[in-house]
Amino acid sequence: MFKIDLHVHSKYSGDSASEPEEMVERAIELGLDGIAFTEHYSFEASEPVEVLKEKFNGHILVFRGVEFSTQEGHCLVFGVNTDRVIGKYPPVSELIEVVTREGGVIIPSHPFRGNNSLGDSIRHNKGFTAIEGFNGYNHHSSNMMAVELAKELNLPFTGGSDAHEPLEVGQCYTEFCHPVSGHNLVELLKAGCYRGG
Repeated sequence: MFKIDLHVHSKYSGDSASEPEEMVERAIELGLDGIAFTEHYSFEASEPVEVLKEKFNGHILVFRGVEFSTQEGHCLVFGVNTDRVIGKYPPVSELIEVVTREGGVIIPSHPFRGNNSLGDSIRHNKGFTAIEGFNGYNHHSSNMMAVELAKELNLPFTGGSDAHEPLEVGQCYTEFCHPVSGHNLVELLKAGCYRGG
């Protein structure tokens, strides 16, 4: 099983003081196979972590996504530079349309936390790749609601710490059934053979 924390923030999110390198080092300490920086609002905000891909090559995989804000709530997006293809705070239906067209994936993050969460509106929007079932910042009951919704909709569920400092990295993560490389994350997310925990 390949273990990847799919939801991590650093100082480039604007609500954390953590250096990305500290987050990566913590993930290595924990034995994770990968870490994904999903800075708030902007895919390009994580551009500085590109150098860490090479620096830690052979030790851990470093990915970039974005925690994108729609009118209804937050979604993790992988495989698309959202800064170039969609404006700020669109309806989630528009995000799904654009990201799907561009070949990426959309995963509602912390869907039942309350603020900035899609909640039951997920049922009314088709095109999500998965649901974030386990989020390190959520209460257990909120995570269980997300997992149950994923099962109801026959969608896979992911896990991510939502870490904003190194000690929070790896509190939740996604276990992939197949080997993950620097180039196949989106493909594997679409394939659905993984689970959050």
